[in-house]
Amino acid sequence: MSAFDPMRVFRKLAYNNALANTRLQRACVALQPGEFEARRVSFFPSIKSTLNHILTVDWFYVDALEGGTLGLKAFDIDEPFDTLDALSMEQSKVDRRLVILCQDLNPEALVRVIDLHRGNRIQRERAEDVLSHLFQHQTHHRGQVHAMLSGSSVAPPQLDEFIVADDARFRGEELAALSWDETMLMR
Repeated sequence: MSAFDPMRVFRKLAYNNALANTRLQRACVALQPGEFEARRVSFFPSIKSTLNHILTVDWFYVDALEGGTLGLKAFDIDEPFDTLDALSMEQSKVDRRLVILCQDLNPEALVRVIDLHRGNRIQRERAEDVLSHLFQHQTHHRGQVHAMLSGSSVAPPQLDEFIVADDARFRGEELAALSWDETMLMR
């Protein structure tokens, strides 16, 4: 058995994130007209608002992790996308960026200090802490969308069957949608 590898952990979290987003978006495609934007009880008032929030926060943090200076411009528009198709396409793009970033991690990259441009100040954090926060944020808000789906015409999908080997039988559609295969997830 090999030694613990934190780069592998973050890589698998990035894979899990992309797979879960893909599954959640595929479920949302089945919503009836009006359900995507319908007012619901949650931190954000709709599925549309919550998915847009996940996306804009991803833009903010992934850009910073890549060394960018997008900063608060990521939030210039609260809900940049009105349709699930457009939102899903942009979420897939940022998910791919995060996967690439995590595939390229090394011990030095994990401990490097990231500048988070917060308007009138620069917040400085270690990359591993920013990544941990980002994955927690995504999981938290996906859970809210999952709960909101319970009050819609669409059954909430299983969102935690992705990373362990025994769950391979459940992730085929998502792997195909992402053009991935099992060997990628097991590295």
